[in-house]
Amino acid sequence: MDRPVVWSVAGNDSGGGAGLSADARAAEGCAVHLCPVVASITAQNSLGVARVVPVAADVLDAQLAALAADLRPSVIKTGLIGSAEGVAVLMRWLDRFDAEGGLRVRLVVDPVLGASAGGAAFCDDALLAAYRERLLPRADLITPNRREAARLLGLPEAMTLAEVPAQAAALRALGVGAVAITGGDSADGAADRTDALDWIDTPLARGWLALPRLDARHTHGTGCTFATSAAAAMARGFVTADALVLAKMATTAAIAAGHAAGQGAGPVGFDAGFAGDARRLPRLGCDETPPGPVRVPAEPWPSGLYAISDAFAQAAPLLAAAAEVPGLCALQLRIKRAAHRGLDDAAFAEALQAQIGQAQAAIAALPAARRPVLVINDHHALVLDAIEAGRLDAASIALHLGQEDMLALGAAGRARLAAAQARGLRLGLSSHSLWELARATALQPAYVACGPVWATTTKDMPWTPQGLHNLGWWARMAPVPVVGIGGVLDEAQVEAVMAAGAADVCLVRALAAQPGDADPAAAQRERLARMAAACQCGRERSGSAAAPLWPRPSLDPAGARAPA
Repeated sequence: MDRPVVWSVAGNDSGGGAGLSADARAAEGCAVHLCPVVASITAQNSLGVARVVPVAADVLDAQLAALAADLRPSVIKTGLIGSAEGVAVLMRWLDRFDAEGGLRVRLVVDPVLGASAGGAAFCDDALLAAYRERLLPRADLITPNRREAARLLGLPEAMTLAEVPAQAAALRALGVGAVAITGGDSADGAADRTDALDWIDTPLARGWLALPRLDARHTHGTGCTFATSAAAAMARGFVTADALVLAKMATTAAIAAGHAAGQGAGPVGFDAGFAGDARRLPRLGCDETPPGPVRVPAEPWPSGLYAISDAFAQAAPLLAAAAEVPGLCALQLRIKRAAHRGLDDAAFAEALQAQIGQAQAAIAALPAARRPVLVINDHHALVLDAIEAGRLDAASIALHLGQEDMLALGAAGRARLAAAQARGLRLGLSSHSLWELARATALQPAYVACGPVWATTTKDMPWTPQGLHNLGWWARMAPVPVVGIGGVLDEAQVEAVMAAGAADVCLVRALAAQPGDADPAAAQRERLARMAAACQCGRERSGSAAAPLWPRPSLDPAGARAPA
């Protein structure tokens, strides 16, 4: 593939550990073309930094001019710049790019203000002011560690875990597009000691990104690797929140690939297969509490056809057909509140409970081997109220939520949901992006839905179709079964979804009764039989093709908007 161009305006590490050396390794691991622009020269080894010398402003300008004439970047990443004059040179080029129009050059700032080893300071007051006044307001993303974030904000020392979210918000208030405060070098709490935690605050997602802390000595260059990997993912078309998930994965894999070089901490390496390694998929928290570990429910999720109906009356013929035709593994009641405007909340709750009861009775009448799981879409408050009041057996149903609904629950609501899960309630979660998949893994779902696989008219969404490529990546990476949903209308699509590795294929219109059916019951049986046969064919083909190592973007960075 053509490799997007990333400029790294950073320092040269004579020991080969951090700076442009680490940037080059990370860029190779992310398959982008890196242009190494020397902004500072350092005299250092694995034990520390002896000297830092910023290059002359005209030398830096000459490097950027040569690149601008031939290798225009999609993203510029900065590391150790070393002087306020260097910042001014870089900003002049960014201003030129902005004035030219066209695709905006995105800026990732890794504010290297001091050395981890040896503690050498790289930043005087003039450079710190240049960061605050020039670089930060133009930055699409900054990736300081806690010590660097504190210094950018004028705080006396590195912040604690509890202080990080507020300080990230304070940095965004300075004009920064997105912030990732990395914490792999910190461990001040129980969660922080178990997991390496990075706080992300972006227009689309915020929370703690977590992966188990590795017992590794050779970690030189982790900050450079994180920032460059994020810049590389952005250059490949990912929105910032998704790019940070990939950066977390890349950095963890790089630490695992570190090696000894000299007497001190050796450099991290790179792993070109990191984006397809399920061990590297991080968890993303919903709020300021770090996410817990991945826990897969004991009750396995069934595989097959997953039907969605807007009411029990619509689902009843399908359940009748399921008595004779195997293959239906789940039935979701997607009952919209808007369709019952004439009912007050109490009456609507009663109507919903009645439809759930009708569906449960119809399912119980089926042969045991053909009973689908009953899934309730949304209405979490009504479902949880019924479970807590004893009107509904938690183990008898599943609940499906979109991620906006999950966030809207708040900490107290998620605690109620977790209690119902402990009593047997199975949870399904939608996911359309890498950060949503990372968030879902922390919430103990029974399955994760990936969609839309193809364009769909049943719901207005900002996401581009995932395609079979991303569905295959989801199936490879998710710790629980994946349901493919969106735009599935015929047998060929059903077979393709299952062949991509999905556990279930979700059908809305494809199984619905049609106005022209001369014999509705016979037509329903015939549709179900065709789709079930295609599902089985796809299941038999699953795993025959290699799953993709990299996902593809599902949002356009230029026009990305938060889901409604």
